[in-house]
Amino acid sequence: MAAIIKQKRPKVKLALHPRNKHRERYDLKLLAESNPALAAFILTNKFNDDSIDFANPEAVKALNTALIKQYYGIKYWDIPEGYLCPAIPGRADYIHHIADLLREHNYGKIPTGKQVRCLDIGTGANCVYPIIGCQEYGWSFVGTDVDPIAIDSANAIIEANPVLKGLIEIRLQTNAQDIFNGIIQPDETFDLTICNPPFHGSKSEAIAGTLRKLNNLNTGKITEPVLNFGGQETELWYDGGEEKFLQNMVRQSKEFATSCFWFSSLVSKQSNLDGMNKVLKKVGATIVNTLPMGQGHKVSRVVAWTFLTEEQQKAWRNLRWNAKVA
Repeated sequence: MAAIIKQKRPKVKLALHPRNKHRERYDLKLLAESNPALAAFILTNKFNDDSIDFANPEAVKALNTALIKQYYGIKYWDIPEGYLCPAIPGRADYIHHIADLLREHNYGKIPTGKQVRCLDIGTGANCVYPIIGCQEYGWSFVGTDVDPIAIDSANAIIEANPVLKGLIEIRLQTNAQDIFNGIIQPDETFDLTICNPPFHGSKSEAIAGTLRKLNNLNTGKITEPVLNFGGQETELWYDGGEEKFLQNMVRQSKEFATSCFWFSSLVSKQSNLDGMNKVLKKVGATIVNTLPMGQGHKVSRVVAWTFLTEEQQKAWRNLRWNAKVA
C-alpha cells in the first residue's frame, strides 16, 4: 500500500513584512478566546489544519474582530452590514512598509508618536489603517470618507476604545471628486497620506470581481455575490477604475505639495504604474518610490511620492520627527 504523504504548508508567510504580526498561521483557538463568535466558524481543512471558510463573510468578520482584539488591543470593533471587511494582514503590511520609508528618510529611525500625522483617504467603516498605525507606532490619524454611515461607524469604534481617543479624527469629504481639497486645512501639515483606492471601474465590474474571488475560495460555483461585508460602491469602484483614481490623486496632491512629506497609495494593478508615473513626472514629484508587497499568491505595491526638495526634507524631519542628527 502506498504511503499517504500529508502535504505541508509553510508556518510563516514569508511574503509579509518581517514586523507583521500575522506572518504565522492563525491560531484560531487562541483567537476564539478574543472573540468567542469565531469558534462557530472553525473547521478542519484538507491539510487537517484549523481554518475557516474565507468565502463566508460572517466567518471573515469574526476572524477580523478576533485579530484586531488579540493583536491591537481593541475592545470593540464592528462594521455595518454591506461595508468592506478588509484583510488585516495586508493592511498591516502597508503600514509597516510605509514606516520603513519614513525610516529611510529619518537617519535610519522610524519616527513614532502622535506628532507623526497621517491622512487616510477612504478610511471606511472599519477604521483599520488608523487602528494599526496608532497601535504599532503611536501615530495620529485623520481618516476621510464620502459616506456618512462609514463616518459614523469609524467614530463609534474610536469612541468605544480609549486607546484610540485623541489619536484619530474622522472627517467627511462632501465632494466625491475631491481627495485632499476640503480635508487638508490651511496651514495644516501631514507626514504621510495612505490610500487603498477603489479597484474597479463600474458596479458590474465590481460584482464580477467579487464573484471571481468567491469562486477562487469555494469549490462550488457561485452565481450571486454575497453582499454581507463585501463593500459599498464607493469602496469598490470609481468611474475610470483604479487607474483614473490614482492619476487624479497625483494631480490633486500637487496643490498640497508642501502640506505633506509623503503621499502614497496602494496600486493593485501593475499595468497602472506607467500612467501614474507619467503624471508624477509631469507634476514635478522630486522622489517616487515603489514599495513591493506580497501576500500569498497576490502581489501588489505601494507608490509613494514627495514634492519636497532635499533642503525641505531635512528641515521637515529635524523639526517634526525630533531627529537627533544634524
